[in-house]
Amino acid sequence: MIEVRSPGKLYIAGEYAVVEPGEPAVLVAVDRCLTARLSESTDAGQVRSAGEQHETVSWTREGRGIAARGARGGIEVSEDYAIAAIAAVEDLRLERGLPPRYFDINITSDLADASGRKFGLGSSAAVTAAVVSALDEFYDLGLNLVERFKLAMLASAEVSPRGSGGDLAASVFGGWIRYSSPDREALRRHRATRGVAATLASTEAWAGCGAKRLRPPTGLQLLVGWTGSPASTENLVERSRRSGSTAPSREFLAESRACVDALEASSERGDVGALDAIRRARRLLRRFGAESGVEVETEQLRELCDAAERHGAAGKPSGAGGGDCGIVLAPEEPAPTGILREWEAHDIRRLDLSVHPPLGGIDDF
Repeated sequence: MIEVRSPGKLYIAGEYAVVEPGEPAVLVAVDRCLTARLSESTDAGQVRSAGEQHETVSWTREGRGIAARGARGGIEVSEDYAIAAIAAVEDLRLERGLPPRYFDINITSDLADASGRKFGLGSSAAVTAAVVSALDEFYDLGLNLVERFKLAMLASAEVSPRGSGGDLAASVFGGWIRYSSPDREALRRHRATRGVAATLASTEAWAGCGAKRLRPPTGLQLLVGWTGSPASTENLVERSRRSGSTAPSREFLAESRACVDALEASSERGDVGALDAIRRARRLLRRFGAESGVEVETEQLRELCDAAERHGAAGKPSGAGGGDCGIVLAPEEPAPTGILREWEAHDIRRLDLSVHPPLGGIDDF
């Protein structure tokens, strides 16, 4: 039995901008995790997800690819993150000339409440990262963390080509990170023509992509509030693109980058300048939402952030907004009882989260 745990994530700044290749964001991995348990099987494999709404998926090999079926029929690689991750690793195994093996994967998650409602902590990315990590160990591929991230990115791009991969980076590397995204269409083309191994090794294919370890903000604590309303990042990003422009404006990208730079600079100086950066990031997202016709900041998220402001802290939606979570950076002293009292009055639940420790070095990225 191989067991792998992948942490969830929260965006601190850089949402919407980070979907553009080379644009940065700041994310943090959290200590709620998704667990994948892999065991060897024969003749066929299964992926079982406890608490998820879809049924058990069975898979077999078909030619050089993967054929998967659930209770409602065939499943394409582009429809399921776990199957996409299996397919990517199987392509690499084949290219390395390793013998095929079958396996079952059981997935359990702490990234949702008891009823199965997701918190918006990046469960799809955590699934992808966990499956890649488990299969790396199963096939003894010897991948380092950067290679695991890249392989997970190739898998995720088949399901969600617009996804930036920031959530994957947080799940793979842990801790606080500054991340910038690759050109996912370029990656897909490179993989289709050159294969997985060549794409992992290509410098050109990953141009603009990178991750850097950040120090946690000094003298500040991270609070996370959950609105109880789920949101789809992919749908919100797509809706913003249909609003009349094909990409965020240059002005928006420049201002978002400035917020990320300010957060990094604050962490390097060890001061509380991060509060101003969070406030700027919130204003930028609100303006973006108004211009694109996307409700980034719902009424509950507005209350969540305003409560932080009234008590000397700074808050903003985390991720694409539209529901899910908001984050607050607050001074370590005094205790944030006033913020939490206002959250409770507006049916906002504080999530008991801490930052997941870094999972390893990313100096070679």
